[in-house]
Amino acid sequence: MLALLKESYGFIFEEKLLEEIAQVSQLKAFEEGEILIDFGDYIKNMPLLISGAIKILREDFDEGELLLYFLEKGDTCAMTMACCLGETKSEIRAVAETKGEVVMIPVGKMEEWLGKYKSWRNYVFNSYNSRLKEMLMAIDNLAFMNMDERLYNYLLDKAQINKTDFIQNTHQEIAYDLHTSRVVISRLLKALENEGKIKLHRASIELVRS
Repeated sequence: MLALLKESYGFIFEEKLLEEIAQVSQLKAFEEGEILIDFGDYIKNMPLLISGAIKILREDFDEGELLLYFLEKGDTCAMTMACCLGETKSEIRAVAETKGEVVMIPVGKMEEWLGKYKSWRNYVFNSYNSRLKEMLMAIDNLAFMNMDERLYNYLLDKAQINKTDFIQNTHQEIAYDLHTSRVVISRLLKALENEGKIKLHRASIELVRS
C-alpha cells in the first residue's frame, strides 16, 4: 500500500505520515456503480482516492438526488470528513463512477494527525475549500443555468473524469444525475447535436471539440 500512497500522495504528505497511513488504513477496491457510502450511514473511515472516480450525490426533499461533485485520484470527500469529525450520519451517497481503489483511514487518526502533521492540516483545509467551491458551482448551476447549460457542463465533467470524449451513460442515467426526466434529456441532447457540440451514437454520446 505504501507504494500506492507515495504515487498518489507523495507530493502532498511527508514520508512519516505516508508510513502511518499505510500502517493503520485498509485498501479497498471498488467496481463501477458500487455504492461506497449511503445516506444515513455512520462513517467510521475517511476515504483517500488512489485511482478511479466517485460521484457524490445529495438527497433532496422530493426523495430524489442531486449531483454535487466528482472525486478523482488524490481527492477526498469534504462531506465525509464533516460527518467523521462531527460523528453524524452521512448526508451524501458516494457512487463509483469507474472502478478503482480507495484507502480508508480510521476516524480517530484524522484528529490526531491534524495536530501532528502540517501537511495533513493543509490537505484537510484545502479539500474543504475545493469541495465547497464545487458545491457552490452546483448551486449556481441550479439557480442560474438553464438545463441545456447544466447538461453540457455535466458532459464536459464526465469526459474529464473518464478521460474520453465518449460518454457511455444512458439518457435515463443522465436524467437521474441532473434530477430531471429522460424525455427532457433526450430533447436537449438532440438540440446540442444540432448545435454541433455533440454527436449522438447508438450507445454513447461524443463530445465535439472545436
